[in-house]
Amino acid sequence: MDKMKEIKVEKVTLNIGAGKDQKVLEKGIKLLKNLTGIEPVKTITNKRIQGWGLRPGLPIGCKITLRKKEAEKIITRLVFAKDNVLQEEYFDDNGNISFGIPEYVDIKDAKYDTEIGMAGLQTSITLTRPGFRIKNRKIRPAKVPLKHKISKEEAMEFMKQKYSVRIGEEE
Repeated sequence: MDKMKEIKVEKVTLNIGAGKDQKVLEKGIKLLKNLTGIEPVKTITNKRIQGWGLRPGLPIGCKITLRKKEAEKIITRLVFAKDNVLQEEYFDDNGNISFGIPEYVDIKDAKYDTEIGMAGLQTSITLTRPGFRIKNRKIRPAKVPLKHKISKEEAMEFMKQKYSVRIGEEE
């Protein structure tokens, strides 16, 4: 395989939406800290949505971004929660994988905490290739050419080979 076509995990983002309920948010922060050992960041609203009781500056969720070794370690635990089966619709056309885990106790090595109760979280895995830096660089940023982007099929093949995931079987 060409070295420039090699796919790697760029980051894994774990995220819990709590809405305006601060008790759920505190439980979510504790849950993410228990799973990863890292302090999560609160996500804050920018918009006012009257019907939902949201106003700018109100914390509505929390998230954690893991990169490199930590990201690769937690992926195996997260796909274990899905019985090593990912559906085709979890993959997008740009090499990203997103899925929800309804109950955190399904995650490998996660212990049930009575203070947290039952809670779920959303997982996003971002894949990258050498050369993707051109889209984020400061001087002369450019688009990644179509032939170099990670397709849905390539992302599915990467997950099958690296994490022995099965695609599209009934859960």
